[in-house]
Amino acid sequence: MLDVRSPGEYTKGHWPGALSLHLFDNAERAEVGTLYKQDSPDSAFLRGLELVGKKMRWYVEEARRLAPNQEVAIHCWRGGQRSQSMGWLLGKTFSDVQVIAGGYKALRKAGREALKQFSRPILVLSGPTGSGKTKILQALKGLGETVVDLEGIASHKGSAFGALGEDHQPTVEHFESLRFHRFLLLTPLDTSPGWLEDESQSIGRVYLPAELWQHIASAPLVVLDLPVEWRIDNLVEDYAGYPVEELKEAFGRIRKRLGGQHLQAALAALDQQDYAAAAAIALRYYDKAYMLSQQKHQRQVALRLRPETNDPRKIAVQLREWCQSYYALV
Repeated sequence: MLDVRSPGEYTKGHWPGALSLHLFDNAERAEVGTLYKQDSPDSAFLRGLELVGKKMRWYVEEARRLAPNQEVAIHCWRGGQRSQSMGWLLGKTFSDVQVIAGGYKALRKAGREALKQFSRPILVLSGPTGSGKTKILQALKGLGETVVDLEGIASHKGSAFGALGEDHQPTVEHFESLRFHRFLLLTPLDTSPGWLEDESQSIGRVYLPAELWQHIASAPLVVLDLPVEWRIDNLVEDYAGYPVEELKEAFGRIRKRLGGQHLQAALAALDQQDYAAAAAIALRYYDKAYMLSQQKHQRQVALRLRPETNDPRKIAVQLREWCQSYYALV
């Protein structure tokens, strides 16, 4: 798939897997757009021809590099002149050229509709901070279960510490496209449940749309109940490897809710490399927030699990066996 919009449009958000083959660069797009609005569509068209004419050979050579099998699907924003003109040009030399009707806008609309109509059963894995939910979901995926890792898509773990070790978050628009694409892959007739992690409506600086939030809010919960000691061990394993200054900055983001005295105790613990003590202090805030959330949103709990081990794979095996029995009964 070749996206012929400008590099700026592509960076803001693009369909997963689409490669950039821009018809206009950012400055050229701005110039043509200004002419269209302030002068006339015809003057914009003629200026566009002037700009494109100089680069026709480059388009073909770059497209051959990006798609050596010479089979491409092309789109712009709405499936208009940019994709139509590139489709015409590549059609002179490529074996298979398709122009996506409606462009990137239509792809996003299809993704949004798929999300609205999503009917496959969902189970939401919940539990207080430090329960190891992400690792358990990864283990479930390794066992062949369907898992949608929203935090992985968002490049954020969903807390004040969530950006540690992650790449830059996608834009809100690109997060939407990544999410739409992932749910489109789940629309076949497979009726086995998909697993999601319990999330707030925002994950870092991106957020879940109402359609997806409603799916999560109405889905059965599987609640993990791990001893505090195990949860502290999980947090130390996950976060102790990060630079102390970054951990201190993250604690600073929950200063108001944690309280000055607890914050200072956490920072002192980090200075002494007592990561367990720092994690225990963080849990004072996060456990309170979790309890308030559970009280506010009265949701169906399908299972409360107190595992006999802190091994994510063994917990995943137990959940998988329970899931098969649960849906056989349902």
